[in-house]
Amino acid sequence: MSRCPDHSIDPGPEAPSDPGPLKPLEYTYPELARALHLRYGKGAFHAAAALREIYRRGNPGFHTAAEFQRPPGLARQIAADLQMGAGRPIEARQEGGLVKFVTLLEDGGRVESVIIPMETYHTVCVSSQVGCRMGCRFCVTGRMGFKRNLTVAEIVGQVYAARFTYRADVRNVVFMGMGEPLDNLEHVARAIAVMEDQRALDIARRYITVSTCGLVPGINALAQRFTPSVPLAISLNAADDATRSRLMPVNAKYPLKALQKALDDYPLSKAGRLLVEYVLLKGVNDRLEDARRLVAYLDPQRVKINVIPYNGDDQGRYQPPSEDRLQRFSNILREAGHAVRRRTTRGAGVMAACGQLGARQP
Repeated sequence: MSRCPDHSIDPGPEAPSDPGPLKPLEYTYPELARALHLRYGKGAFHAAAALREIYRRGNPGFHTAAEFQRPPGLARQIAADLQMGAGRPIEARQEGGLVKFVTLLEDGGRVESVIIPMETYHTVCVSSQVGCRMGCRFCVTGRMGFKRNLTVAEIVGQVYAARFTYRADVRNVVFMGMGEPLDNLEHVARAIAVMEDQRALDIARRYITVSTCGLVPGINALAQRFTPSVPLAISLNAADDATRSRLMPVNAKYPLKALQKALDDYPLSKAGRLLVEYVLLKGVNDRLEDARRLVAYLDPQRVKINVIPYNGDDQGRYQPPSEDRLQRFSNILREAGHAVRRRTTRGAGVMAACGQLGARQP
């Protein structure tokens, strides 16, 4: 192993005798520089070259670049250590420009991601877990149960695949895929750091949104982890504890009052708003009194409300609201001064819409 010290990087403690695979998708630029220093005596120069190959040229085998051909044997050693660890896309289905793709993980697990075309760019909806332990009644993923957390490389790899396998100009990332992001906070936070690193995916933090069903400790921890804060979305779906607990078991442990305090304390930018996601279920949470309760609950928060008509699943447990009810519900929110957007149902035909990931394909 070559040991040509790079004094621009603090090597820290002595490198372990067997540091394990080198997984570059898990590193920010400073982290990769330190890892290369500990392993090979290289540092900032080679880290910059590696990230340029991976994230600008779409070449995960960065050791083939000219910068790694000296000294002799360096590229060969890196090749032996290198492991992307992101899984591989194996299937994609399209509908109206939207693409849902499936990633096969190294242990045989599968996760789904969705590339959503916008006017001039793409948003990618990423998963954070295989399955989910939250058990929301209207969510197909919740019926899978919890399998495991995704690693940093498996999370970052979804955005990487969207860019380089499916050639999408990804500018936005939303953690609204399979799993509860705040139930895997450490890996999600590290993945966000890689996404926003200018030498890596280079996606500004304000364009990365984390959605949660209401894990209060996770909301508090996310606020402490990032300054400025990461945009936050709350899957609310009811503004009374009885209905919300029936739909979302998490509410029994963290009821609306506790959630409200966490939201009040969450640091927003001067122009920032919380995103509230509200899935309308016919006869369950779509009454006009439900809308009025929602207005009262959100006051005086600065919010933008996504009203989402239920997309359906293969069991028919719930139904979407009527168009008239949806409009009247939304109007009550608007009259109270809230910004309201009806989430257009996209990808339902390929089971890529909200709450459908992980469903059996027709």
